[in-house]
Amino acid sequence: MASNETRKMVLAAANVCEDKKGEDTAILELDPLDSGFTDFFLITSGINEKQTQAIADGIEFELKQKFGTYPNSVEGRKHGEWILMDYVDFVVHVFLTERRAYYGIERLRKTARRLAMQDLVAALTEKTLEARKKAASATKTSAAKKASAKTSVRKRALSPKVASAKEKKSTTKKRTRSVPDRAE
Repeated sequence: MASNETRKMVLAAANVCEDKKGEDTAILELDPLDSGFTDFFLITSGINEKQTQAIADGIEFELKQKFGTYPNSVEGRKHGEWILMDYVDFVVHVFLTERRAYYGIERLRKTARRLAMQDLVAALTEKTLEARKKAASATKTSAAKKASAKTSVRKRALSPKVASAKEKKSTTKKRTRSVPDRAE
């Protein structure tokens, strides 16, 4: 299952694709049973090698700046026809338009679910709201436990029997201490 951090990185990379005028940007959420090596494919196209290289450079720079992460490997940057950037949890494919049509990578992953950027934002928002609800309920539970613990401590402190028993024990211990004999 993809983490929120991975989803944020994919969304940031997709935004760079849009900013650099990448064409037909697609986010594919891969089926975990079908593909155990990564969670997402981000696929975009450029009209020439310079544009594909600029998109790849922009993605690498953005993810380095915002998340402090680098691609595990990069292939094809020199030629710019098909640049593959492996970020382990997701893989970025930047194609020339004709190369993308030739390889048809979207067709290879038939079980993958195509996501729009809005879907990814909505999933992040939903996950954030769930996390906030869990945190709020955990906070209420821990606050209730602390309140009950304070109440029980106060009850013990106010109880005269408990206080007098503690005083008797401490004075008894002080009286029964003996000094050991020193053998020289």
